Amino acid sequence: MSTRTPAERPSVLFVCVHNAGRSQMAAAFLTHLAGDAVEVRSAGSAPADTVNPAVVAAMSEAGIDISAETPKILTTEAVQASDVVITMGCGDTCPVFPGKTYLDWTLDDPAGQGVDAVRPIRDEIERRVRALLTDLDVPAGKTP
Repeated sequence: MSTRTPAERPSVLFVCVHNAGRSQMAAAFLTHLAGDAVEVRSAGSAPADTVNPAVVAAMSEAGIDISAETPKILTTEAVQASDVVITMGCGDTCPVFPGKTYLDWTLDDPAGQGVDAVRPIRDEIERRVRALLTDLDVPAGKTP
């Protein structure tokens, strides 16, 4: 069990190009599993207007409602405020600052895909988020 105070909780930023699929799923899983133990952000280098409907549907099947989420623009401030930055195909557009942990998760892009194609991406993201919680020494407080 972690002995961090709320002020010491780790902060994770998930970044993908449109902030409409992979980063939204990852942020939702981390929020769902860690609760308030981790500060969670997501953003995109070129955000879409809305979250991918197939992603919303796939997450709903997993018991997580992201229908009210909206894509957000990646800011330098968001990166600076995060301990861990996880990119998912954002390439060279993600700013790099010393003292941060950067991970790149290579995942298929759900853009333009139906729910059947999104499910395996969702499941892989959940697996990686659970592993991230272990790496951060944060117990998963909820189970789907």
